[in-house]
Amino acid sequence: MRGIMAGRYSDYEQCTDDELIDRLRRGEESIMDYICDKYKNLVRSKAKSMFILGADNDDLIQEGMIGLFKAVRDYDMGRDASFYTFAELCISRQMYTAVQASKRQKHQPLNTYVSLDTGNSSGDGDEKEGLNLGELLADRAELSPEELFLDKERVAYLEKTIEEELSEFERQVLDLYMTGMSYTQIARVLGRDEKATDNALQRLKAKIKKML
Repeated sequence: MRGIMAGRYSDYEQCTDDELIDRLRRGEESIMDYICDKYKNLVRSKAKSMFILGADNDDLIQEGMIGLFKAVRDYDMGRDASFYTFAELCISRQMYTAVQASKRQKHQPLNTYVSLDTGNSSGDGDEKEGLNLGELLADRAELSPEELFLDKERVAYLEKTIEEELSEFERQVLDLYMTGMSYTQIARVLGRDEKATDNALQRLKAKIKKML
């Protein structure tokens, strides 16, 4: 069976994504298996970055595959820049939507924030790719280590204040910023204007700096 699949894939490997999707839509359903295999590492990478927001890694991978299926279904060869870029967007959006839905169901928004003074682990022994909030702000807002030294009580206070002081849009931007996304990527995932997203990012940075 493995040899048969390898032989079938050898034909697909010579094709561009656009050609594969065109053939898939013409009835070659087995191509979907190849696309899933081809993009599984992208899905896993996105799951690792989204894990920082508070979700089971296996659930995120499952949501990512749903996003990949949606990308194949909705990809417009004449409109979208490339299938890879479109798939990356669909996967990220699907995962983030799932995380947000889970947070609403639990009614515990604070339990998905990452403490400023602790790192993160996926639970399987691997180090997380995402940084904690303190490290991100230190790196991107140029705050000194001394300014970011917080004890646990101040961390809890900051998390509570973030929930109270940031708008829903600003919290969404912060969530995705913590995964390492740029403001342009965040804008695409949230379906918002890039300028509005960048403005929200600058506002929330200023607010958090005042909290510190």
